[in-house]
Amino acid sequence: MLTTTEENYLKGIYKLSEKLEPTEFVHTNAIASTLDIKAASVSDMIKRLAEKKLLDYTPYKGVRISEQGHQVATNLLRKHRLWEVFLVEKLDFTWAEVHPIAEQLEHIQSTELTDRLDTFLNYPKFDPHGDPIPDKEGKFRYKYETILADLSIQQEGVVVGVKNHSPEFLSFLDSKKLGLGAKILVKEKIEFDGSMLLLLNQEQEITISQKVSNNLYIQMNEALKHIKYAL
Repeated sequence: MLTTTEENYLKGIYKLSEKLEPTEFVHTNAIASTLDIKAASVSDMIKRLAEKKLLDYTPYKGVRISEQGHQVATNLLRKHRLWEVFLVEKLDFTWAEVHPIAEQLEHIQSTELTDRLDTFLNYPKFDPHGDPIPDKEGKFRYKYETILADLSIQQEGVVVGVKNHSPEFLSFLDSKKLGLGAKILVKEKIEFDGSMLLLLNQEQEITISQKVSNNLYIQMNEALKHIKYAL
């Protein structure tokens, strides 16, 4: 049994490791920055998690998440993202509201509850933000996606995910009708500031900043039927 703090550390380290090659280490300073905690406290927690065989720790290099740690972390992600689906689908929360609530619910330990929740929701593969939900074995179904900022003029696609999960950003997207499933066509790219002119849902032109386009994932093919929140 892990404490809530230990689980939060492990999930944070797992997310950092996703951005690295398998042979690379997650550094203490990166963990401290991500979790907004002093480096000395991070070092103590790393040693504790290493003793529990959840991390492989190499002094002066950093940590790699172990197979056992991977299982714990992906299970946390599974619970978190299933609860987000439940809150949006069944309780009418918006996608901007659910993250802090799911942060609390993900620490419920009952495997039976998680499995029943998955069944009740008909085994969703993606959460309301477009993030993949791991299955019981910790496996994901990934989408073929690109960042909107990387599209060229006249390229088109569908919004399938967000990089920034902050309530402020999600509320902004709602105000622009740029949620999951929105169809976009790049009409113009402004060289001066990186902003983009888009044709939204084949009917409305909008201009978005480079900051926005760097935080939206776009799918550029027709294989969208498995994405529950698209269209």
